[in-house]
Amino acid sequence: MKSILTICVFLFSLQCLVAQQNTLITNVEIFNGKDEKTTKGHVLITNGKITKVSGKSISVDKKTTTTIDGTGKFLMPGLIDAHYHAMFSSLSQVVLLTADIGFVNLVAGKNAENLLMNGYTSIRDLGGPVFGLKQAIDKGITKGPRIWPSGAFISQTGGHGDFRLPNEIPSDPSRGLSYGEQINAAAIADSPDAVRLKTREQLMKGASQIKLMAGGGVSSVYDPLDVTQYTVKEIEAAVEAAENWGTYVTVHAYTPRAIQQAIQAGVKCIDHGQLVDEETVKLMVENNIFWSLQPFVDEGNTGGLNPESRAKQLEMYQGTDKAFALAKKYDMKIAYGTDVLFNKTKADQPNLQLLKMKRWFNNFEILKMATSTNASLLALSGKRSPYTGKLGVIEEDALADLLILDGNPLKNLEVFKDKENILFIMKNGEVYKNKL
Repeated sequence: MKSILTICVFLFSLQCLVAQQNTLITNVEIFNGKDEKTTKGHVLITNGKITKVSGKSISVDKKTTTTIDGTGKFLMPGLIDAHYHAMFSSLSQVVLLTADIGFVNLVAGKNAENLLMNGYTSIRDLGGPVFGLKQAIDKGITKGPRIWPSGAFISQTGGHGDFRLPNEIPSDPSRGLSYGEQINAAAIADSPDAVRLKTREQLMKGASQIKLMAGGGVSSVYDPLDVTQYTVKEIEAAVEAAENWGTYVTVHAYTPRAIQQAIQAGVKCIDHGQLVDEETVKLMVENNIFWSLQPFVDEGNTGGLNPESRAKQLEMYQGTDKAFALAKKYDMKIAYGTDVLFNKTKADQPNLQLLKMKRWFNNFEILKMATSTNASLLALSGKRSPYTGKLGVIEEDALADLLILDGNPLKNLEVFKDKENILFIMKNGEVYKNKL
């Protein structure tokens, strides 16, 4: 009887410990993700959520609380990349389409850990076979950010997501799916019914939003930059299927025609848009569209593109300054994303892309965009969001995704240039780095 009582007391004590996983961060300068003015104070985290933010001392049970002295350093929400390709960022396109998928997954896992160690606690993944990587991260098998997955991006024949070789055309259903389709990197669909089917397949696999290719691209082989892809009816089929699941469609598009057609079909977000005109921006504002822009500027042919793709890249780059200027003029909801593709050098140093944003915005605008504004875009997934709770802010009831920096990025954004300046990284209340 005594031994049973002892076991019961032990189990009760263990339950109490599990129920109260507290971390108290003291003595920090707090950027809450929304306001330019910081505050000095303390933050209490319980079971993965922020439970108290105060300028005064917070009383805690020392037996169940880990206290971290921030020594006056800068506390902020974790960074969010709203346009990422976890499976495609650090390997060449040739390797991705020829290597064993196990190798690709291992490389992607390594890159995901590097992304987290650079301060990115969440990403919106806009195309690629990322469901397995996401599962491994969520289960603690490998380290990485939270992932909002699109799964395979959906493309028309000859569109930006068509990776097939010319000798695979004309298509023959008896030959089965191409390798890119087999690994769920891309889904080729022509006709509203086919688009609807491919959309439902990605939702079935766990997509939090759907990505369609609505216009020409730089790295793709067959499509000039100016071409418009899909019809209104085809895009509408994806939008209807996504909305039936409580989520939305975003599109890859650069040109006014491609963007206008996508808006007519009901999409909620435009990714890229570097060749936009003012009329189209006004239409985006009228329809409350989120604009996910990337800091695309010429750095030379760092991706080893062929001459045709390099020419398309230069044409697209010429529109970047105008696009950002129009987005600011009309006070649009601008999301920050990198869209690093097939480039290990850029993937290894993700915050160099963040620093490029200084060309158009001040430090506060950039940090707000990469935290609370990007979190608002993630929230468009509604109940299809894979994680429950507020992100991108430091306030009560928000998820505890936090960074402590050795320096104030509101004054000097170059703090992010060296990841060693990130002293502390927390995701969902779990500490992944602590140099304090």
